[in-house]
Amino acid sequence: MIKILKKYVKAKISTIYENHIASFYFKQQGFCPCCEQNVTFTSKHPWLRDYFKCSNCHSIPRERALMLTIKNEYPNWQALKIHESSPGNRGHSVLLRKKAKSYTETQYFPNEELGCIVNGIRCEDLEQQTFPDGQFDLVITSDVMEHIYEPDKAFQEIYRTLKQGGAHIFSVPIINKHNPTQRWAKKDKNGNPQFLFKPEWHSNPVSKKGSPVTMHWGYDIVDFIKTHTGAEVKIVYLDDLSHGIRAEYIEIIVMKKPALHGQA
Repeated sequence: MIKILKKYVKAKISTIYENHIASFYFKQQGFCPCCEQNVTFTSKHPWLRDYFKCSNCHSIPRERALMLTIKNEYPNWQALKIHESSPGNRGHSVLLRKKAKSYTETQYFPNEELGCIVNGIRCEDLEQQTFPDGQFDLVITSDVMEHIYEPDKAFQEIYRTLKQGGAHIFSVPIINKHNPTQRWAKKDKNGNPQFLFKPEWHSNPVSKKGSPVTMHWGYDIVDFIKTHTGAEVKIVYLDDLSHGIRAEYIEIIVMKKPALHGQA
């Protein structure tokens, strides 16, 4: 009898949830920071992070939050030297490619030599880059830093490649929020992910298998970055429907390399 009751309750909850999704509809007029057009933002799913899309460029909230933060922090971004690691074909990446005077995109191709060009894209590993010191004004990553096995090395390398006064501006899901950051996976002796908890994978633009989630970050990511780089770090949280920015895990982090004394 108890088993039957549990099954009934579970089915009832599932039906309510499915009906909620089927009836969900959210619509907002506004200006998209990624395609720079007056658009309609809509979602037919309650998980706004992946479904609250621009009617013109199909960008999603974290991409719009990232681009708006870039514009707010560096209004002259179009004239700057920018490196984007693992860009996509939507949202802020399209605008950066189109309008930045100097834009370098990289992907990590595991079986290729670092620094080589693969199908027009430079192969780089964020943990051991081949770029010289002080190369870029901005480094941009979008939901990349939760897939890094050795984030201390990656942040140090990114910091090394930044010019004085430059910044790494990035989105990363702050899953743990006020709880401590957790390592979710490590690399085994064969270079494969060894999950410490339930396996998690996210999409990867260069691999059908996807990217393993290696870190569940908390707000202590700020202290982590400061400890390993000495950078100035802040978390930017935007909730701005006029720019289509409302969603879960929408924080943008700005890791800045201090300008030299007297430098503007």
